[in-house]
Parts: sequence; structure tokens; C-alpha cells
Amino acid sequence: MSSALARYESFLIQNVSTISSLESTLRSVTWLLPGRFKDAELVSEALSASLNALSLYHDTLLTRAIESEPKYKPLLPPSLHSRFTRAWADNHARYRWTARTLELIRFVELLLEMGLRRKVTAKNRWRAIVMLEAVKVVLKFILLRITRRPSMSPPIPERDIDPESLPPPSNRSSPTLVPSSLGSSPPGTPEHLQNNHEPLPPHPLLSTPPPTNKTTVVEDFLLSKVLTTSSVRHPMSLVKPLLSPQEWIAESIYTLRPFIYVLLLSSERERKSSRPLMVSLALELLSRNLRRTPSNSSVLERQEYARRDRDLFWYLFRGSIWESWTRPKLESLADRSAQWPVLGILGALLRDWMPLIDEYYYYTST
Repeated sequence: MSSALARYESFLIQNVSTISSLESTLRSVTWLLPGRFKDAELVSEALSASLNALSLYHDTLLTRAIESEPKYKPLLPPSLHSRFTRAWADNHARYRWTARTLELIRFVELLLEMGLRRKVTAKNRWRAIVMLEAVKVVLKFILLRITRRPSMSPPIPERDIDPESLPPPSNRSSPTLVPSSLGSSPPGTPEHLQNNHEPLPPHPLLSTPPPTNKTTVVEDFLLSKVLTTSSVRHPMSLVKPLLSPQEWIAESIYTLRPFIYVLLLSSERERKSSRPLMVSLALELLSRNLRRTPSNSSVLERQEYARRDRDLFWYLFRGSIWESWTRPKLESLADRSAQWPVLGILGALLRDWMPLIDEYYYYTST
């Protein structure tokens, strides 16, 4: 088993660019599958969940290969999010496994909901969703206790590795790939000119250019000029710890908000009212008002809070807001675009996706 994993790791490193392109292509396909045939949304989500889990495993292998390769030098420095999450994952095993478990749950939660909708009653399906959200809340509070800082999303490093910048693992090239470059030596003298006493001057397009370090010098100069306070700060110090009770309350409300929302939705009577939506939105705004205002140097924390503010957009696809305002607007847009050649395809895709928002909670959850 270990030899098979070693061969797969070697295959991944040698073909990382091709595999990354294949992953991206398959992810694009998952957006086009819903509505094409029966249970197409289930096939689409199963493919998406499998790709996400496989990408998480690939990221682990690539990170391990880079750490063992002293010649690797990234063209651009890693993002602040990658530095922060990777530092915590490398230094705390409990953080690493808790974050990975949380991400795996997020990968498969919609797939589980689709399977439950086909096998159990609506009441049992919502019970399972409540239990799943309870597990996620426990994992989030474990991460919060370890870091004592606002939670990042995702809690694991995102892939920021350029496949083309990876050095070859060995001198022997992969048999599955076409060589990237041809020989650099100029062609020899033709036979009918070999008896000439004076050699012809080499053509400038056929001569080997002299070696130059201009690119490396320029890159090093640019990299030296983009340093900021966040660039030289220790990765674990990119986000300041939570200090005051108000900051802890704000983060706790933000963590508990999805669980409280699902708990209210689990009641059939509450699902028909606007109360779950209003309570969830009120908790979201309360957490936003109680949280601290990060300083200008706290770039990563400001980025995280900006992402949370953008997630408020998803309330347009929930509850009474979706039923009374957003869905009629989208239906009208799909009807008007049906007469246009290209826009008609987008309108058809929109109609295929709208029923999924009605049927599944995790399509619009954050």
C-alpha cells in the first residue's frame, strides 16, 4: 500500500500541471450538470465533493514535496491567509486535524443532504442537518480555543503553488509528458559548405543567447520592494488575539449563528414563517456591530471581515426574501433572456438551478 502511495505521489509531482487543469475542467462541468438528466444534481455534487477531497489530499502531498525540495523558490510570496493557517497547522496537530475535518464536512454536507432527502422523511432530514451543524460548531469552537483569534475561512491553507515553478523531482522526465523544450545547440554546417576555408558567421536567430541573470535580478528587486509590516511579521501574529469580552461575544455569536438558524428551520411551522431568517440576520448584524475594528496593519483580519460582509449577499436566496423578491426577479430575467441566442442558454441554466435553492439548505448556506 505504501509503495502504491509513493508511486501516486511521484506521478502527481511529475504531472501536477496536467492534474490541476483536469481538476479545474471537471469543476466547470459540475456547474452544467444540474437539470440535464434525472438525479443530475446528485451526480454533480458527488463529483464536486470528490474533487474537493482529492484536491485537499493533493495539497498535502505538494506541500510535503516543496518542504523537502531546497531548490524550490516561489516567484511570489504566499498569501497572508496561507501563511497564517499553515503556521497553525504546522505547529499544532490538533488544529491541523480539526481544520481538515471541518473542511471535509463542508465538502460533503450538500451531498449528504441530497442523499437524506431521497431516503428519509423531511423531519429526519432536518434532524440530521441540525446534528451536522452542531458538529461544525464544536469544531469551530475548538479552533477558536486553540488560536484565541477570529476564525479564518477556510481554516486550512489554500493552494497557492504555481505548478510550472515546481522543480523536477529527478533528471528523468515523466514518460507521460511531452518534453517542454528542444535542444538549444545550433544546427551544424551543411555538407556543401564544409569545404569552405572561411566559416560563415552564425545567424543571430540560430545562435545560443548568452546567459543572463537579468530576470532573477529584476524578480529579486521587485520582491524586496513589496515588503510590508505583514510580510515581516510572524505568521501567527498576523491576527491579534481576542482580548475583551465584547470581542469574544462577537466571535461566539458569529460561530453559533448557523446552528441557531438551522435549529429554527427544523420546525415545520417555523419554516413557513420569516422568524428564522430575521433571527439569523439579526445575529449576523449584532456580531458585526460588536466585533472590533482592525487596524490598518491587520490586513488579514480586514480581509476576513470583508468576506463575512460579502456573505450577507446570500440572504437574498433565503426564506421570504427569496420567495417574494429574488426568485420572481430571476424568473422574469430567465423569461426575457429566452429569446436571445447566448443569453437563452444562461437563462436555461438559471431555471435549472432555482429549484435546487428551494429544495436544499446547503446550496445557500455560509
